[in-house]
Amino acid sequence: MDCLLSINKIPQSNGFERLLDYSWQGGGKVSTALVTLGRLGVRTGIIGVLGDDPFGRFCIRDFKNHMVDTSRLIIEKGGSTTLSIVLVEKEKKTRSFIIKSGPSRALTVDDLDEQYISSARYLHLSNLTPVTVEAAKKARKASSIVVIDADHYDEYVGENLKYIDVLIGSEFFYKSAFGDNPDYRCNLRELQKKGPRIVVITLGDKGCVVLDGGDYFAVPAFNELEVVDTCGAGDVFHGAFIFGMLKGWDSQKTARFACAVSSIKCTRPGGRAGIPDYHMAERFLKDGYIDYASLDKRVAYYKTALFENNTLEPDLL
Repeated sequence: MDCLLSINKIPQSNGFERLLDYSWQGGGKVSTALVTLGRLGVRTGIIGVLGDDPFGRFCIRDFKNHMVDTSRLIIEKGGSTTLSIVLVEKEKKTRSFIIKSGPSRALTVDDLDEQYISSARYLHLSNLTPVTVEAAKKARKASSIVVIDADHYDEYVGENLKYIDVLIGSEFFYKSAFGDNPDYRCNLRELQKKGPRIVVITLGDKGCVVLDGGDYFAVPAFNELEVVDTCGAGDVFHGAFIFGMLKGWDSQKTARFACAVSSIKCTRPGGRAGIPDYHMAERFLKDGYIDYASLDKRVAYYKTALFENNTLEPDLL
């Protein structure tokens, strides 16, 4: 659960700062990627653990609003759902996080339904652990494609990239692996040698770089748009990239589409309110037009959604 607080800047100790706006939205790397896919018209499912508190119930409602099957979610009785306070600084166009961890009950290998995992064309992971590696093995056994949203690199990650087909890493991931070395082409090739066929590094307002087989290229960001909040931008990029692969597009078209969807998201607060649907994204790529009025309806919904047991109206999906 994300509680997003928009301010001009973080106040000094004992200082004061006016709250410009707020929003309650679901968060999480894989969670928001799946919601993005739902917004684009794709049915997905999620495996994980939630608390049986109001935050958990909201997350489930939001998943169902976006065609995410929740039948494999484990609800921890008496447990709490992870809460993230996101401070969005307008002056710097940055965000900071204060996180209270949620369920004490972690996902285990025994929780993995092999038949359910095998039914998916794609498996999307947020990290590599013994549990997610086992899930990746089950997916690969069924010829599913395994994608990961990678934020850090260490020896364990390097050893298990052989189970990953599509590696999409952040700038933080790249720096933890290669420091400030600017030779993306060479370093993406080193990652590719460990297993992934496609390697993508997202670079914020600089777009992304991609290595698909032997084809390396860069895709610029859409910097002409006014950035309101970058929270969830990478998560949305992952969902949109998977969408492009599902459509059978080549990596260049897929990466450009993902950059567009992520950029549109950044024009509105939070990780989910600003996600465009497929037709809005296509229209933007064609002539630069964005239907902000429809996005603003979603912004209004997320201001009160936590406190009301309601669902998104069809025109907001």
